[in-house]
Amino acid sequence: MQRPLRPDDYSLKETAPQLGGNVPGDKLTTTYDLVEQMQYLYVRVVKAKDLPAKDVTGSLDPYVEVRLGNYKGTTKHFEKKNNPEWNQVFAFSRERIQATALEVIVKDKDFIKDDFVGRVIFELNEVPKRVPPDSPLAPQWYRLEDRKGDKVNNGELMLAVWMGTQADEVFAEAWHSDAASVPSDGIANIRSKVYLTPKLWYVRVNVIEAQDLLIPDKGRYPEVYVKVSLGNQALKTRISQSKNANPMWNEDLIFVAAEPFEERLLLSVEDKVGPNKDEVLGRTMIPLQNVPRRLDYKPVPSQWYNLERHVLLEGDQKKKEVKFSSRIHLRICLDGGYHVLDESTHYSSDLRPTAKQLWKQSIGILELGILTAQGLLPMKTKDEKGTTDAYCVAKYGQKWVRTRTIIDSFTPKWNEQYTWEVYDPCTVITIGVFDNCHLHGGDKAAGTRDTRIGKVRIRLSTLETDRVYTHSYPLLVLLPSGVKKMGEVQLAVRFTCSSLLNMMYMYSQPLLPKMHYLYPFSVTQLDILRHQATQIVSMRLSRAEPPLRREVVEYMLDVDSHMWSMRKSKANFFRIMSVLSGIIAVGKWFDQICHWKNPLTTVLIHILFIILVLYPELILPTIFLYLFLIGVWYFRWRPRHPPHMDTRLSHADSAHPDELDEEFDTFPSSRPGDIVRMRYDRLRSVAGRIQTVVGDIATQGERLQNLLSWRDPRATALFVTFCLIAAIVLYVTPFRVVALLTGLYVLRHPRFRHKLPSIPLNFFRRLPARTDSML
Repeated sequence: MQRPLRPDDYSLKETAPQLGGNVPGDKLTTTYDLVEQMQYLYVRVVKAKDLPAKDVTGSLDPYVEVRLGNYKGTTKHFEKKNNPEWNQVFAFSRERIQATALEVIVKDKDFIKDDFVGRVIFELNEVPKRVPPDSPLAPQWYRLEDRKGDKVNNGELMLAVWMGTQADEVFAEAWHSDAASVPSDGIANIRSKVYLTPKLWYVRVNVIEAQDLLIPDKGRYPEVYVKVSLGNQALKTRISQSKNANPMWNEDLIFVAAEPFEERLLLSVEDKVGPNKDEVLGRTMIPLQNVPRRLDYKPVPSQWYNLERHVLLEGDQKKKEVKFSSRIHLRICLDGGYHVLDESTHYSSDLRPTAKQLWKQSIGILELGILTAQGLLPMKTKDEKGTTDAYCVAKYGQKWVRTRTIIDSFTPKWNEQYTWEVYDPCTVITIGVFDNCHLHGGDKAAGTRDTRIGKVRIRLSTLETDRVYTHSYPLLVLLPSGVKKMGEVQLAVRFTCSSLLNMMYMYSQPLLPKMHYLYPFSVTQLDILRHQATQIVSMRLSRAEPPLRREVVEYMLDVDSHMWSMRKSKANFFRIMSVLSGIIAVGKWFDQICHWKNPLTTVLIHILFIILVLYPELILPTIFLYLFLIGVWYFRWRPRHPPHMDTRLSHADSAHPDELDEEFDTFPSSRPGDIVRMRYDRLRSVAGRIQTVVGDIATQGERLQNLLSWRDPRATALFVTFCLIAAIVLYVTPFRVVALLTGLYVLRHPRFRHKLPSIPLNFFRRLPARTDSML
């Protein structure tokens, strides 16, 4: 049974790893200095020549077996080939080496027992050491030996054997000894890879009008609309108000497309002839390769496109595309001046426009070292034993990286380092940890998904430049049973700024490209386009080798973050209260000043107030000086650690089980009707309170409007009369006297105060609002 977690278990912990691998005699590199160096014995098996035949038929099916102690790796075998070429690399972790010699054996694959052809033996203490940026070690020919150690007459093997680190170029493609239990068809799923998301474009289709449509039924007014499809995306225009053969729409339809453009734009003009019956009046197909690309706000020229129609031939009952006089007027372009959002609305890792011509110069480099993980929980059962095959995925900009999968380890050591160019400091890098479930026939099992272990987000603007942050981040996952800590991941992060002036200049620039402000999208359009972009990115990355699967991409992009959750609603409410707490605290402090709770402080405030009234030119300098002193004072308590997932802020540790069950429910709901009814009633209650607050705010605004609207003629007459008298008094009275008397009245002693509301407040509350006119 797992012990209850303390608040410290969810906190960030600073670590002190030996970055760069301070091993005596090692040559350190400047490009791989955010991870601990791990030593590997690399064996590159290139090819063989003049191998002797072993079968009765005189043929040979050769393969190579690399053996080091209890570890054994084999190459693929060739049929009937005496001069095979393998070019495969094997890596053995130095931590697990218990042998003193490496044995490379050439064998002949047979049905009953594989025959021995020859071998080459290396003493480990004589293996050379190689560390990048040294050039790769050149392979050499070695004469094969028999079991007694004598050189054989025929047969040579080309090999390269060296001791290196994970910074070696062959590290990602090598066969690793700790993955010996993984079958050959699962090896591709454990290798580290770098992925690039496709370049996404907005496809803007402005449907203007159509001409000379052939309406079959002349006795009715046509209800014509245009349906536009791009892949699995389909949008419709409204029904034209022109009830004739020349309808007009002038409506924009927006899609998302990815390079290289595989789908074509399909437009069909349809007539709604019945409740569930639409008749196609004509259609056309437009390849996206022929669509012009727009990089600025200038409109592209419109074009007329001929419509085609399916005609059923009498003889062979086949459909034929027939062109006729009908045509449609369109303005189509690929908008490259926008940034195609495929992430949450609250953060993004890339704010650049699609068109590369509009990119600005990079401002720095982000380096990430994915070191180790500690205390991972068993994620699945294998041979009646809990096990975890963990790998990490990091996303920033268009570049996704995936580390090597560490087989059957609760404390995996990756020690892999990656680099990104930074174009905006107000961006976020996301690191996720997953359990690989596609190693032992997982691809064949229906519905197998890689399990999420946890996620970390780091905003670059919260990092100091040129400082290496080494911390252990808690991996937290919200389950229907509550928040659960799945372990910790240790990272090393460094943000290097190439130009401090350029980075400071970025803070004065708009967050998104200017097209988002010149021609903004609606909230509904943004939600739809973001969903389309996520689906395209997920589909493209899942087609890579090894695939970055849909469940991984959707978790990294927070696909379900927009769904309703009582927990998130409460968390956002308390976030608002936390923001307003400063204003509330100032209000309480001022109320204590006015009620003379601390006479000394009140007297000092009186003196400061009188000085500012007598010398009003000191008001603004005093305010800015006060803000400056507050900022300098808070510098002592500035955050020294990057942000991390906060369970208290998310209200994940205090959520009710029913609220979590509601959050993890499918959409549409799959729960029984009585539970859905109870949750709907609870939602109505919460929404009712929100509705009341919104109504109260609207009421105060309407009362302000009705001061001069003569809605209440007596109240407006009183206010207008008061304004006239106040104008005369303020005209003849110096402003300093008015300000002084007003301030002294506000700061008056409690002996001169009344508990009843003031006259202005009573007058304001009596003003009419539009609540009387609501049903």
